Parts: sequence; structure tokens; C-alpha cells
Amino acid sequence: MSVAFTKEEDSESNAANLLDRPISPHPNLVTPSGLTALDAALAKARADYAAAQAGGAVSADRTAMARATRDLRYYSARRASAQLVEPGAEAGKLSFGGVVTFEREDGRRQSFRIVGEDEADPAKGRCRTSRRWPRRCWARGGRRGHGGGAEVEVVGWGGL
Repeated sequence: MSVAFTKEEDSESNAANLLDRPISPHPNLVTPSGLTALDAALAKARADYAAAQAGGAVSADRTAMARATRDLRYYSARRASAQLVEPGAEAGKLSFGGVVTFEREDGRRQSFRIVGEDEADPAKGRCRTSRRWPRRCWARGGRRGHGGGAEVEVVGWGGL
């Protein structure tokens, strides 16, 4: 048996054993923009699945079909469990979809919008609700907490 044939066989076997994307045990809260993004991801997963079936990609590249199937399962489950929460802007209260601003020890101020897990992207200023610091801010009425390994002070919060 040639080495090339063995590697191809291993690749085929890996495609069949592609692990599912983990689904969070937390409630799947989403903002309106998060729901729109989730719908777009589900539509793309459906299109990728259809393309893998129709284009003959299954026989040419089983990993493409495995990825498409995995993503379709994930986004279908996330869309089915999505709970739309309209952002609220109650004075003096941090709420889902709202923005929290805090000041770091070095004087820098940062703001994060509290969003669902699929919408979270800290580099773009969006933090998921299941992180510890948003939960602590809610629980304590929030003025102090830890962020990035250092003490931070919440200096404001509210709607968008």
C-alpha cells in the first residue's frame, strides 16, 4: 500500500469524525442585530451544504461535506434556541444590549456592549453575557470588578 493512499484514507476517516461545534449551556440570548447575523450564518450554512451535495464536492472532498453538515447542525440549533431580547435603556441599570463603560487602573476607558455568545467579539467592543464580569456587575449593581486581570471601575452604563 502506498503512503499517498494511506494519507488519503486517513483524511477521509478524519472527515467522517469531524467534531460538532460546542453549544453553550447558557440561554441563547440575542440582540436584534445578533439574530440577523445568526440568520445570515444559517443561510450560508444551508447554501454550503447544498453546494457540497450538488457540486459533486462530496466525492471530491468529504471534508467540505462534513464541515457543511456540522455548521448546518450548529446554526440550526442556535437559531432554534435563540431568544430575542430587545435592548432596554433603563436609567441606572445595566441591561442586555446595553453598554458598560469602565475605567482601568491606568486611566484608560473602555466600553463594551453586552450581547449574546454568537455575537460577542471583544475586539469590536461586544462582550457576551456569560462572561463573569457582566454577571458580577448585574449582581452587585456594579461599581468595581476585574477586567483583563486588573481592578476596574464601572463609570457608566446604559442603552445604545
